Amino acid sequence: MGTLVRAAVLMSPLLFCNAFLDLTGPSEITGMWKGPTTLPCIYVPVKGFVQQMLTWTVVRGQSSGTIFRRDGSGDHILLSEYRDRVSILKDNPGNVSLHILSLEVSDRGTYTCQVTWSGSNNSLTAREITTKVEVVKVAATKPIIRAGELGLTVPAGASTSLTCVASGSPPISYRWFRSTPGGKALLLSSQAELAWDSLQPSDAGEYYCEAENRAGAGAVQQSDAVELMVRDFQRTHLSLYLVILIAVVCGAVVFLVIFLIICLRKPKDAITREQQLLQGLKVRVIMRNPSSPLKTTM
Repeated sequence: MGTLVRAAVLMSPLLFCNAFLDLTGPSEITGMWKGPTTLPCIYVPVKGFVQQMLTWTVVRGQSSGTIFRRDGSGDHILLSEYRDRVSILKDNPGNVSLHILSLEVSDRGTYTCQVTWSGSNNSLTAREITTKVEVVKVAATKPIIRAGELGLTVPAGASTSLTCVASGSPPISYRWFRSTPGGKALLLSSQAELAWDSLQPSDAGEYYCEAENRAGAGAVQQSDAVELMVRDFQRTHLSLYLVILIAVVCGAVVFLVIFLIICLRKPKDAITREQQLLQGLKVRVIMRNPSSPLKTTM
C-alpha cells in the first residue's frame, strides 16, 4: 500500500502537467502576400513548470528546417530567409506565437510549434501543434477617402488632409486627382495622404483617389469622389454685417414713416376735439340762460 502511495505522489506532477500543459492554435492560416501574419501558439503557465525550450520548424515540400529556437542561451533564428522577418514576444509567459513581418509566397508550408517544460522533479514534458500556412495575393480593393478631424467643410486658413485607404497585398500605390470643369482630372499627388497646411477658398472642389498593387495585374481601383468645401469667414462675416445693416436701415425707415403718419393725423384730431368741446360749452350756456344768449358770447 505504501508503495502505491509513493508511486502516486511521484506521478502526480506528471499527471497534473498532462492535464493542464497544452498548446492551442489554429490548424490552418491564410496570409496575405507581403503582409504581416501571426501563427498563434498559446499555453497556460502552470506553477512548478518552467519553459526550457521553444522551437518553430517548417516543412515546405521536400525541405524542412528549424526557423526559431529559444533556450537558456537566448533567441536564435536559424534559417537565413527568415532573418529580420520573424519574432516572438518576450516577457509574455504562455504566448509563444510566431510573428512574420512580411509573408512571401515561398513561406507556404506546415509550421510546428514545440515547447518543452521542466518540472519540479526535473522531469521534461514536451507539447507541439502544427499549423498549415497558405499565402495568397490579394488585389487592391476600391479605396475609401477619410477626411481629417475637421471633416469636408473646413474654414479658410486651417490645415486639413484627405487620406486614401485600400486593402490588399502591399505595397499599394496611391494617386490623388482633382476634377476640373472641363472634365479633365488634375493629378495632385502620389501619396496616400493629400494635405494642406493652410486651406484657401480656391482649394474647394471635387477630389478622388486611385489605388493599385502588383497583385492586381495592373487593375486600378478608383474611389468615389468627395466634395471639399472651404468657408471664407471674412466674406461670411461681411455679408452678415451687410444684412444686419440693411435690416436696421429698413427698420428705421418703417419707424420714421409710422411716426410721420401719426404726427400728420394728430392736429386734425386735436382740432376736431376742440370744436366738440366749444360746441358743448355753447349748448350748456344757452340752456342755462335762454333769455340772454348775447351774454354768453361776451
